[in-house]
Amino acid sequence: MAYINNVMIIRHELMARLVKLFKQNELSSKIDEMPVELYPKSREARGRCCIYKERAITRYKMLPLLGFEVPEGDIDSYRLNNYAEKALSREKLSDNILTVVDEACTSCVQANYVVTNLCRGCVASPCVMNCPKNAIRFTPTGQTEIKADECVNCGLCQKACPYHAIVYIPIPCEEACPVGAISKNENGIEQIDEDKCIYCGKCITACPFGAIFELSAIVDVLKAIEQKQQVIAMVAPAIMAQYQEAPGQVLAAIQEIGFSEVVEVARGAEKTARHEAEELKEKLERNESFMTTSCCPSYVETVRKHVPELEAHVSHTPSPMAYTAEELREKYPEAKLVFVGPCVAKRKEARDLGSVDFVLSFEELDAIMEGMEIHPDKMDAAKLDSYTLESRGFAQSGGVLKAVLAEKQVADFSYEQIDGIDKKAVKQLQLMAKGKNHSQFYEVMACEGGCINGPGANVKSAKAKKYFIQSLRTMS
Repeated sequence: MAYINNVMIIRHELMARLVKLFKQNELSSKIDEMPVELYPKSREARGRCCIYKERAITRYKMLPLLGFEVPEGDIDSYRLNNYAEKALSREKLSDNILTVVDEACTSCVQANYVVTNLCRGCVASPCVMNCPKNAIRFTPTGQTEIKADECVNCGLCQKACPYHAIVYIPIPCEEACPVGAISKNENGIEQIDEDKCIYCGKCITACPFGAIFELSAIVDVLKAIEQKQQVIAMVAPAIMAQYQEAPGQVLAAIQEIGFSEVVEVARGAEKTARHEAEELKEKLERNESFMTTSCCPSYVETVRKHVPELEAHVSHTPSPMAYTAEELREKYPEAKLVFVGPCVAKRKEARDLGSVDFVLSFEELDAIMEGMEIHPDKMDAAKLDSYTLESRGFAQSGGVLKAVLAEKQVADFSYEQIDGIDKKAVKQLQLMAKGKNHSQFYEVMACEGGCINGPGANVKSAKAKKYFIQSLRTMS
C-alpha cells in the first residue's frame, strides 16, 4: 500500500495495532501498553523532543481511533483501558465528526508573519511604524522581530518592509480550509467551527503533525461482526483506486473481515444518474437556468452553510449511498449497514439519513485488513455484480457528468465541472447563486480529481487514477 507521508504511516500503524488487539480480545487490557511498545527507550522520537512526548501524543491520538473526542482537560489520570472499555460497551457513537489532538497541534506556528535575516534594521522602521498592535520590537542585533502573542496577522508590516524581509507563513489546515471553519483559540490550538465546517477533510490531509482526526467507528463495526449481527458493507466505487489487485479480490478481502455481505454502491449510482438526468430535463423544460449535482455531501454542506441562495439549483436526487442504503434497509431491516469510502462528509450524510449505521474510510479498511492479516493479493476473486461502467466511474472527476450524459434524457445542454472545492471555487459558487452561470449543468466535487483522491483514501493522485482506470478496463 502506498502512503504519501509519514503522518499516514503513523495513523495506519495505530489503527492496525488497535484492530490486532481487538482480534486477540486484548483491547481493554493491553491498549495502555501501546505507546510504550511504539516508543521504547531505544527508539528515537519522530521529530519531537523526546520519546515521552511521542508517547503522550500517541495516547491522545488513540482517543479518536476509539471513537472519542479529545477532551479539553488532561487524560493522564484516565487510562486508555478505560476508554477502550467504554468503546466496547457503548450503544451509540458521538454525533461529532472531527476532533483536534491539541497536544500535537501545539507544534504549529503561532503567528503567520515572521521577520527573516534579510532585515537590515533600517532607520525608517516602517514595519514598526505601521503595526497597529505594537507587536514588533528591535532585538539586540538591531533587527526586528514579531511578538507572536500580540500579532493579529494583519500583514501591514510585510507590505511596508522595503527589503521584503517579512514573510507570510501559512497555517496548513487554515490555508487548506475553503470556508474558514478552522482557526486557533486563545491557547493557540486549532478549533473546528461546526457551523462552518463542510467536512471536506482538507484540514486532515494538510496538517503536517497529524493532529486532526475523524471519530472512528472501527471498534463499533468489529464489535457488531463479533456479535454475529448481520453487518453489510456498502463499498464506494472509489475502492477500485485503492488497490492494484483485481476488484473481485478486494471485495473478497472485505468479505473476509466478517461482513455478511459486500455490496457495491455502484448499484445506487445507477439510480442517481438516471434520476439526476430526469431532474435536469424537467428543470430545463421549466426554463430554469441551471442545475448542479448533489451526490457530493461536502458540496451540499457548502451550499447549505455558505451559499444558501444556490440551494434551489442543487439536484434533489439522493446520493448513490442513500439509494443503496434504502434498498438494503428494505430488504434487511435489522442489518447494520456500513458505508466504506474515502469521504469525511459521508459520516455527516449517514448521520442525517439515519439509514446507514457506520462509516469506515479506506484508511480504516486497510488497517483492519492488516490487523486481521487479510491480503487482497492472496484472495480468490469474488464474482462481481453487473453494473454500468458509468456507475462505477462516479468516483473520478467527470464521472457523474458522463453517467448523466449516458442517460440521454436531454438532447443537448451545456455543462462544466468544478473539480475540487477551494476558496476560489466557493467564490464561483457565490457568483453562480447571483445568476452568473455559464452552463446548464454543473458537476461539483469537493476533492480535486474526484472521490478517488478523498481524505480517507490510502492511494492518492496519479497512482489512484492509474489503479482506477486499470480496474475499469478489466470490467469493460
